[in-house]
Amino acid sequence: MNIPFLDAWRKRRGPARGVAVFSDGEDSGEGLAELLSECELLRSRAAREGVALDDSAASLEALDQLVPRWRDDEEELSWLGNDAGLYLGTVIVRTVPGAKWELRANGQPVVRLASGREFDVVESGHEWAASGVPELSQLYAEVAET
Repeated sequence: MNIPFLDAWRKRRGPARGVAVFSDGEDSGEGLAELLSECELLRSRAAREGVALDDSAASLEALDQLVPRWRDDEEELSWLGNDAGLYLGTVIVRTVPGAKWELRANGQPVVRLASGREFDVVESGHEWAASGVPELSQLYAEVAET
């Protein structure tokens, strides 16, 4: 969509980056995990390319093999980066024992491992979407072995 005043604003500030989630504190973590696992844009992009996202480490490897056509569209790049980070976090939370989603005070979702290490998956997703490095499967392997 071409909206002139938004185009000028984006040129001055760059595309939006990041995700914020706020909670009333009532959630046990299951609702948060469900919300963060949606990753609609990434899932539809992957499905068009024949990649099934089943929340497994193997699906991260398949994502790493996609041709990065999204890099031509700055707005899609930002959304896809968010989704890639949230999907990485979803795979970690569902497959690494003791890993769970947490929200920082500013609403930023992060993954906390059983060791106490905090992992900013959204930032990692943006780096992957923009350059492909580090690969999502590589990030998962690093987290899974700690």
